[in-house]
Amino acid sequence: MPSEPSVPASTTPVKDYLDRPARGATEDHLVVPRSLAQSMPLRWQQVFVGLLADLHDAYGHLTWPDYKIVPSRRELLVDLDEEQLRAAGYHADLGPDGELEYRDADDQVVDDPERHRVLAPVDDPLPPASAGRVEPRPAAPL
Repeated sequence: MPSEPSVPASTTPVKDYLDRPARGATEDHLVVPRSLAQSMPLRWQQVFVGLLADLHDAYGHLTWPDYKIVPSRRELLVDLDEEQLRAAGYHADLGPDGELEYRDADDQVVDDPERHRVLAPVDDPLPPASAGRVEPRPAAPL
């Protein structure tokens, strides 16, 4: 029986995985909520800690900044409150015709604000690490 042609394994598996939509991933960063990492099964945590230790050992010579993580979500501009608008770099005012208009950081009017989505801060839907273990979704029945 002829063997199937082999497909070479990717040399960039992390990039490949994170280039598709992945929770906690942006173009430049990967955020792993601590409460979820601490809730993983013990063996996963041991492997994860080993990988983190290897990462920090290999790149510990670089100057790492402190990061401020802001839970955010793409929301419609018209659904944001004043605080969210400000944090996203927008503001709303009455225009010359008396209608509400939205402006960006350059003070340009946003066309079609009912369809314009922006990354806006939201309350974190995930529990903090201090909340204790987060139960995972039950496994699918066999």
